[in-house]
Amino acid sequence: MKALVFSKHNPTDRYQTIFVGAFLVLALLMAQMVSAAARGAPDSFADLAEKLSPAVVNITTTTTVMRRGPGISPQVPEGSPFEDLFRDFLDRGNPPQDRPRSTTALGSGFIISADGFIVTNNHVIDGADEIVIDFFDGRQLDAKLIGTDPKTDIALLKVEADETLPYVSFGDSDVSRVGDWVLAIGNPLGQGFSVSAGIISARKRSLQGAYDDFIQTDAAINRGNSGGPLFNMDGEVIGVNTAIISPNGGSIGLGFSMSSNVVTRVVDQLQNFGETRRGWLGVRIQDVDPDMASALGLEKVAGAMVSSVPEGPAMDAGMLAGDVILTFDGKDVSDTRELVRMVADAEVGKAVRVVVFRDSKTVTLKVVLGRRENAEQAEVLPASVQPDEQKPVEGLGMTFSGLTDEIRQQLQLKETATGVAVLEVQEGTDAFDKGIRAGDVIAEVGQKKVETPADVTTAFDAAKEAGRKSVLLLVRREGEPRFVGLSLGE
Repeated sequence: MKALVFSKHNPTDRYQTIFVGAFLVLALLMAQMVSAAARGAPDSFADLAEKLSPAVVNITTTTTVMRRGPGISPQVPEGSPFEDLFRDFLDRGNPPQDRPRSTTALGSGFIISADGFIVTNNHVIDGADEIVIDFFDGRQLDAKLIGTDPKTDIALLKVEADETLPYVSFGDSDVSRVGDWVLAIGNPLGQGFSVSAGIISARKRSLQGAYDDFIQTDAAINRGNSGGPLFNMDGEVIGVNTAIISPNGGSIGLGFSMSSNVVTRVVDQLQNFGETRRGWLGVRIQDVDPDMASALGLEKVAGAMVSSVPEGPAMDAGMLAGDVILTFDGKDVSDTRELVRMVADAEVGKAVRVVVFRDSKTVTLKVVLGRRENAEQAEVLPASVQPDEQKPVEGLGMTFSGLTDEIRQQLQLKETATGVAVLEVQEGTDAFDKGIRAGDVIAEVGQKKVETPADVTTAFDAAKEAGRKSVLLLVRREGEPRFVGLSLGE
């Protein structure tokens, strides 16, 4: 490394020395700040664990189940011709009886208020006859169940204590980043209070539920950690430890915590109402793929395609099957999962503006949301005249036929059902790759109803003449509708 040499007799050199020295000090400080920001973890988690542990609880549940108790078991060799005779005889003389049996389960939770509200997983306390809370200081109290939400696997409990309790607060899970340090505290495998640390491995994970928004972490989470908190380095709860992926039941670094921004909404409703009250739009939706976007003339692949509109808020507001929901209550909709979350989080009875894409232009609808928990799930399908029988025709790798009485019977369709039946789909075609199969019914092509095979091929030809690269089909299978965008080829 080349050294810098300055003369002590030259004032200019002296000023340069001061400048360079100050620059080096500043650079060192900045390097240390960047290093600390990149590390993001303290030299020890001890202070944080000591501060937070008193607000974390162990949960023991007792459930009484009725076990079928047999009478005297006949000592007859298995497979003996007398086996059935002895069993029937003994059952008549000494029938099996239901016997109560108690089972226990362990889990975790955390206190969210000084007056004793506790959050845990629904599966920790589901069906429990008795819920006992073990506190960090050794105390035990019975808990009362306030409410549950199986859809997000969250439950709210309440204990009555003689003094105020230590508690923790929720943080904003949406500002958490992949790579941030996190701390999990709970009761793994019934071993008592235990702390583990790791990082956020991924965000916005979905496992099974419609409202899933999981934080994935490599912090050790095992059975018994369920319902326990996942903390950020500010000591805020950003997740509720809920599930693991493991081939052996132990932690392999794939743990999932329901994000706090989902949990807080559920907890607020359970505290206020004892139940959840989610908004309901009243539509069936599906994601928009590139072919569907091209067929509709959308500028980008985004939004939620409306596949059907049963009786409900959306129908009352004039929403139609084939509309693409672009914005909901002023927020852009990227896909169906995001729309489901937006609607669920909205207030029941609220009038919201929904912008849809219809006939190559946007339309704004005003929808008064219903309550999902009370919504009727029945779908109303339109009826029309029965089409004339047509000979099968081919198009885009499929063979179509009109809906004859025989085909309706084979497909178990109503007499009023309309559309065109798919008799065959060639493997290797775009239709086959998009999941269309024999037995499906094409109800619309290019957002226009079809009743004969000729209607389908005419719609294909019209789309090609219009310069479209793909065409949109509304396909029904066992009554369930979905849109499919098919390439028209070269």
